[in-house]
Amino acid sequence: MTYPATRAEAVVDTLHGVEVADPYRWLEDEKSPEVRAWMKAQDAFTRERLAKYPGREALRQRFTELFYVESLSAPAVRGERYFYVRTHKDKEKAVLYWREGEKGEERVLLDPNTWSADGTVSLGLWSPSWDGKKLAFTRKPNAADEAILHVLDVDTGKWSEVDVIEGAKYASPSWTPDNQSFYYAWLPTDPSIPVAERPGYTELRRHRLGTEPRLDTVVHPRTGDPKTFLNGGVSRDGKYLFVYVTRGWTENDIWWKRVGETEFRLLIKGEGAKYSVDVWEDAFYILTNEGAPLERVFKASPDAPERSAWKELVPEHPTAALQGINIVGGHLALAYLQDATTRVRLVTLEGQPVREVELPGVGAASNLYGLEDRDEAWFVFSSFSTPPQVYKTSVATGRVELWAKVELPLHPERYTVEQTFYRSKDGTRVPLFLVHREDLKKDGNNPVLLYGYGGFNVSMLPSFRSSIYPWLDAGGVYAVANLRGGGEYGKAWHEAGRLDRKQNVFDDFHAAAEFLVREGYTRPEKLAISGGSNGGLLVGAAMTQRPELYGAVVCSVPLLDMVRYHLFGSGKTWIPEYGSAENPEDFRVLYAYSPYHRVKQGVRYPALLMMAADHDDRVDPLHARKFVAAVQSAGHPAPALLRVEANAGHGGADQVAKAIESSVDLYSFLFQALGVQADMNEAAAGASRGR
Repeated sequence: MTYPATRAEAVVDTLHGVEVADPYRWLEDEKSPEVRAWMKAQDAFTRERLAKYPGREALRQRFTELFYVESLSAPAVRGERYFYVRTHKDKEKAVLYWREGEKGEERVLLDPNTWSADGTVSLGLWSPSWDGKKLAFTRKPNAADEAILHVLDVDTGKWSEVDVIEGAKYASPSWTPDNQSFYYAWLPTDPSIPVAERPGYTELRRHRLGTEPRLDTVVHPRTGDPKTFLNGGVSRDGKYLFVYVTRGWTENDIWWKRVGETEFRLLIKGEGAKYSVDVWEDAFYILTNEGAPLERVFKASPDAPERSAWKELVPEHPTAALQGINIVGGHLALAYLQDATTRVRLVTLEGQPVREVELPGVGAASNLYGLEDRDEAWFVFSSFSTPPQVYKTSVATGRVELWAKVELPLHPERYTVEQTFYRSKDGTRVPLFLVHREDLKKDGNNPVLLYGYGGFNVSMLPSFRSSIYPWLDAGGVYAVANLRGGGEYGKAWHEAGRLDRKQNVFDDFHAAAEFLVREGYTRPEKLAISGGSNGGLLVGAAMTQRPELYGAVVCSVPLLDMVRYHLFGSGKTWIPEYGSAENPEDFRVLYAYSPYHRVKQGVRYPALLMMAADHDDRVDPLHARKFVAAVQSAGHPAPALLRVEANAGHGGADQVAKAIESSVDLYSFLFQALGVQADMNEAAAGASRGR
């Protein structure tokens, strides 16, 4: 293929006695006119090529039906006011509404569709005050992580001209019970501070409504360590203030004080363990994996907070991983994963079992949402074949009723969802979800899309993904592997896939692919893989380690240069997960699997579609640029394409139209790469007619 020209430079570093070539380092500087021109040329080349693939209009029609939907989120209740997000069939972005009472008149509170002519300004987090009269929320240019915090009056809808706070990238407003102030994490926007150092500058501040943000009180100073996150908040009763200092995804310290006291005191130092605290009626409820890889719950008194005085309230479950706790209706709601599917259980505030919440089926459910002193609570349930539905439940009686339903042009009875297990290279048993049409034949000819993540304690759940349906209708199989590095089986599962054990994640993924081939679902030339962010690292490692095993690769907003990742974006905060090349032992591990450094001349790599975002301020797009340049230069015949989403952050653009175009490009690429476009045309048209 005749790609846009890319020059290589003779850049070689000697790290810990090893010569490390980096011929495309010049592509790290996105501000360079040469780099910008290169990105523009690559993106134009990719879009021109993708536009020629057949079946795109059928895909676009089907995604339009699936993506423009009417839906409601579970509500946040404050006083008698209900706040929730609604999507519309005729709007690009979700709209925030409120009601006075559950059955009250629906009123628009924030409509980000009106914020910019091109739709590039997004609504971030939102947090109502406890009386429901004020709302703190963030606006995010280009759907990036960087944000500006605002406050509005709910009754009038008027935005405050004073309460405007920059540096709200990590802000999570925690309202005081008098509804006149909130605590939040503040990050300086000084451009002289290197991006990779900024997390260490985070402060916990208190903002009083109507005062200049520059006068906000610093409640807890910065840590000075860019490998940490700092956040905190106040208990609902306003008595207790907490600060979390988190190192990676494995441990954190918690400091606390009574509001009005001068000094914070240490509640617990997380040495290889993580903790979280919920407070109700002068009791601390502490969720931790300390001494319990599947997690357990303690109860402690602020009058005797020392570790030795904690009382175990909910012991570790023998087989299910406890994912989180909420206090609702005077009870503890416990969300568990049992072989990567959700269970929600209720216990009393003294830990006595009450009941398991009746879920609509086997799938992915949220924990219960609600207030500590109100009986009503909500949860969201979905499965691979069931769109997200919101249910309301009574904590006291256990009654469950459908509160908000999503209608989509689907026929769930046409699809089969199964969970199976396979053995990884070292014998570890790994779960695998499979979704396909009921008439699937295991003849080795099915196109399969294998998805994974494998990191940061993130669990891959059997939740609804509307974008997979044209793939399923064309006879494709969608597979999700629950790799080590995730949280499906608690702390030990995560630990088995981080730092010097990261290769386990890739081995698990290869073993999933081998299982799919061995069991007759597919063959390598019909097997595609997909992943984003840490999952982008996963598929980058997969294609460079086992190129013969895969037919196509979709790699999104990835990390791929693992030698230099920590120097850019939020990279230093990930050192506890990956390690750092500045450490000799870590370097040897990172360099061994770093996908950018593993690209070799003359190797027949699978077809690659790299999907990057131009305003990704979490994972720097330099990874995507350098890797594509390296793969293109390897001289193999399969395409290596770079698609750049404009005005988008790490999570992509939050406009439905852009999501449709992105999905059309992704799936038309896959059908072309795997040679099944004719089937796709017929199936997409048939599904659209409701056949």
